[in-house]
Amino acid sequence: MFEIRKTKKILSEVEKPLYEDPKSLFEDEKHLINKPFFFEGTNGKGVLLVHGWTSTPYEIRRLGKFLNSKGYTVLGILLSGHGTQSIDLEKVSWHDWVDDVERGYQQLKEKCSKVYVGGTSIGATLAMILAQKIAKIDGLILMATPYKMRLERTTKFFAHLFLFFGRKYHKKFYPPSFGSSGIVTRVVSYQVFPIKSVLDAIGATQAARRNVHLISQPVLAMQSTHDHIVTASSLEQIYQKTRSQIKIKRYIDRAYHTFIADINNEHVFDDILDFLEKN
Repeated sequence: MFEIRKTKKILSEVEKPLYEDPKSLFEDEKHLINKPFFFEGTNGKGVLLVHGWTSTPYEIRRLGKFLNSKGYTVLGILLSGHGTQSIDLEKVSWHDWVDDVERGYQQLKEKCSKVYVGGTSIGATLAMILAQKIAKIDGLILMATPYKMRLERTTKFFAHLFLFFGRKYHKKFYPPSFGSSGIVTRVVSYQVFPIKSVLDAIGATQAARRNVHLISQPVLAMQSTHDHIVTASSLEQIYQKTRSQIKIKRYIDRAYHTFIADINNEHVFDDILDFLEKN
């Protein structure tokens, strides 16, 4: 059941600084970690936001509130197998996630004249796959999107090897540069994940990459200069290989892979709004 807030009710939340420190805001919103959200807007335009692999809608909730304060109807979905316990990821595939995103798009399309789709990491990958299927999507916001993952072939090889020898789960590793254990990105995510689900994440990435040339919608692509998950050339590859006539690329300094949950470079929010307003 989506959390529905009418415009008048949203105003009480917007009273808080939209650029409030993410960690401080999180202390007041811990009960919303695994909750999808629906913020009804006023301008007839909708934005579907999709969280990343092993994460929850909370990582894109602050962006959703910001866009809603500017008039947009915003839906943040919960992908199948997420927001509960990591064992639930074993029961789904990346095809289920694509179905989740398509249902979210259709829900917004019933309410809004224009619908944009944005995501972070695998959420952005799923947005790309949907855009390859539905040409009528009005624009894409792609954040931390893997055209290819770092060590993708090696990861895939060891995932199959571990499964062959009966190892089903693995613990996340964070490089020292990733930040403290208290950052929002880490707190809202599964810290142990099914190895089988790694193969689903790679499968989605490969599917999106294979048909990237089918994307013709306006695109805003953003990537951290210090992304430890996707290849450094991912943004450039996506930018060059889409057929979009309108495409913008932005690099984010001093940020993590899925930067949108913890970002303090607030121009990112303004860049996204500017893209929506101009397209």
